[in-house]
Amino acid sequence: MNDFIVALGLMAVIEGLLYAAAPGILRRAFQRMLDMPDGHLRLGGIVAMTVGVVLVWSIRG
Repeated sequence: MNDFIVALGLMAVIEGLLYAAAPGILRRAFQRMLDMPDGHLRLGGIVAMTVGVVLVWSIRG
């Protein structure tokens, strides 16, 4: 459970850094995401999850 909480904290830190460092870029990226078809967003999410699982599995494995 501790690892999960640490992972959430690190995710919040990285997201916060992106918002603080480049708010305009993020705003444009979100606007592009709104214009994307659902299938492309779904595929991007699946790819990101797969990369994350493989990364954690290879490190913790």
